[in-house]
Amino acid sequence: MKLIILTLFVLVCSVECYNILVIFGHPGKSHYDVFKPLFQELGNRGHRLTIVSHVRTKDDIKNVRDVLLSDKPYVNILNVTDFVGDRIQKYKEVDFISYFAQITCDSSLKSEELHEFLKEDLRFDVVLTEVFNSNCFYGLITKYKAPFIGLSSCALMAWHAQWFGSPDNPSYIPSIYMAYPPPMSFLERAENTLMHLVNKLWYKVFMEDPGRALSLKYTGYEPADPYEASLLLLNTHHTLHGVRPFTPSIVEVGGIHVSGKVPKKLPQDIEYWTNNASAGLIYFSLGSMLKGHTIPKEQLQIFLKIFSKLPQRVLWKWEADVMEGRPQNVMLTKWAPQFDILCHPNTVLFITHGGLLGTTESVHCGVPMVVMPQFGDQTLNGGMVEKKGVGVVLKLKEATEESFKEAVTKALSANTRAKAKELSGLFKDRLVSPLNASVYWVEHLAKYKGANHMRSEAIKMPLYQYFLLDVILFYTVILMTLFYIIFKIFKWLLSVCFGTQQKVKTS
Repeated sequence: MKLIILTLFVLVCSVECYNILVIFGHPGKSHYDVFKPLFQELGNRGHRLTIVSHVRTKDDIKNVRDVLLSDKPYVNILNVTDFVGDRIQKYKEVDFISYFAQITCDSSLKSEELHEFLKEDLRFDVVLTEVFNSNCFYGLITKYKAPFIGLSSCALMAWHAQWFGSPDNPSYIPSIYMAYPPPMSFLERAENTLMHLVNKLWYKVFMEDPGRALSLKYTGYEPADPYEASLLLLNTHHTLHGVRPFTPSIVEVGGIHVSGKVPKKLPQDIEYWTNNASAGLIYFSLGSMLKGHTIPKEQLQIFLKIFSKLPQRVLWKWEADVMEGRPQNVMLTKWAPQFDILCHPNTVLFITHGGLLGTTESVHCGVPMVVMPQFGDQTLNGGMVEKKGVGVVLKLKEATEESFKEAVTKALSANTRAKAKELSGLFKDRLVSPLNASVYWVEHLAKYKGANHMRSEAIKMPLYQYFLLDVILFYTVILMTLFYIIFKIFKWLLSVCFGTQQKVKTS
């Protein structure tokens, strides 16, 4: 009997359990955290995971093996003063992430653990890899010859949509860096189009080509062609980021990291502070990569002055030990369970830099925002928050006492809070949760060894066919030929009707 049970168990596992390789080359922990619930659920279902990343799993994911590129993901490494926040910075954002790509790839691919791992003779049923700012880790996909799924923790970069044959018309789809929420004016569309084209070219020259060289140098393999990706799991949702057309191979899973998540009990000191915020709690955090305590002194004094006049309590993520001039209604903490705080019934406002994790959590919990974008997709996220009427965008370095007070007052208004609750309902009301959808597609891809049945034919088409240039030329020639024939006939008729008739000579 035991032998029969063991045999059945082995058969079930052989059919339903897959070997899955996960690659997260970028050291930003927030990127990894978006999809961590997916890895946990896959492990819970019995699949075997090998995760190549900068984050040690610490036994919180079952059936997993870590291959560490380093043990130091990016946390609190950037100063607020590093970012000017002007238009020039928007133009330079793509150069900023290409710089990150170069130093990340050059250091991470030297990992001894990675090279020991590459020596092993392994087989994987499917590969999950972040698609972000480089292809330097795509050599692993080539090595293991498995179908692969892209994971994007932010909105689509300019170079992503074409890989999946999805339309990326800049007339109404905002560039992730320019972040003009539609409808755009003529000049906005002109600038958005230019940025879109420049970003595509920049990726090709300064990220894709150098990434290919690094892949060959350290893995010994050409990077896999991203056009061969079976699927992209995208951390957006149309209720927040707006409507745009996607092919079936792009699946929106925005909110995956909070899918089905229940707020936990807060740490004792934070719980006491929050529970006793009778007029409400304002939570202030600039995320995991920015050093919140590097806010310019002028703006810091403005914030403290306004907070001191508010009836609400403030919980501020502040990495330094002290804050000079801190009013009595402000509590400092070096770390905070953000989701649990935002979903607390007393939380009435989130002051944020506009990172997508925090923005998504705030939308999920129905909390209005004051967004002070610094870099990356934060301007786009803030613009969409403001467009939806659930928050206000304020440039941190341009904040004055009057503008900050006005932003906080508007975000705390009954109208904004009502819209935040409405958007929360729309965001969460889905046929299938983003986590379940993600797990389904991973298992679907592993089962059928790829997803050619979901790939758009547009991927294979040369540009002249995609944009119908040959068809336009064909019909242009036909029309011009018809117009020419009509012109000649009309000219002949005129000559017949009105032409000079020769006189007949008589003798």
